[in-house]
Amino acid sequence: MRILLIGAGGTLGAAVHTTLSARGHEVITAGRTGGDLRHDVTDPAQIGALYEAATAAGPLDAVASAAGDVPYRPVAEMTPEDWTAAFRGKVLSQLELVRQGLGRLAPRGSFTLITGITARRPVPTATAAAMASGAVEAFVQAAAPEIAPLRINAISPTVFTESLEAYGDFFPGFPPVPLAEVAQAYVRTIEGTETGRVLELGQ
Repeated sequence: MRILLIGAGGTLGAAVHTTLSARGHEVITAGRTGGDLRHDVTDPAQIGALYEAATAAGPLDAVASAAGDVPYRPVAEMTPEDWTAAFRGKVLSQLELVRQGLGRLAPRGSFTLITGITARRPVPTATAAAMASGAVEAFVQAAAPEIAPLRINAISPTVFTESLEAYGDFFPGFPPVPLAEVAQAYVRTIEGTETGRVLELGQ
């Protein structure tokens, strides 16, 4: 398969890249500051340019997102700009990847988006992440019947085992999930047949 992977330079993206490449897929990496293609997916115009470059050699079989920036701070300290940044960084970017990718994927291609446990479980300082993840998950379920036979799913992990030292304090008492398990969820959504699903990991 020819797979466009957004955010391949991040912790999750690197694990997904390694796993997909090991399975023989051609992975085209994209990111704001690294990857085969350098584009900022929070800008809808740059998403169009990204697709132009990624499909120059033919249609894609899958688009996988492993990126999405949101601010973490208490509600009382949030600003209107913070909410907007969360929407642009994790919601609009992924929704536009789908909308603009509809005519650029193979007939039974797939989209895999990233959300997180904050969509269902309260996590300190994570209201912006909760808003963004919840919106993406609702979109996935609503969009699935509209875009068929293309498929769309979301991966919703808790904190990564490999990131506990840096982020474990934000997820007290939550069981972590290994990156290898999260990467296998991407394999499942890309190579499988499911659509409209939110795969909850480590929750």
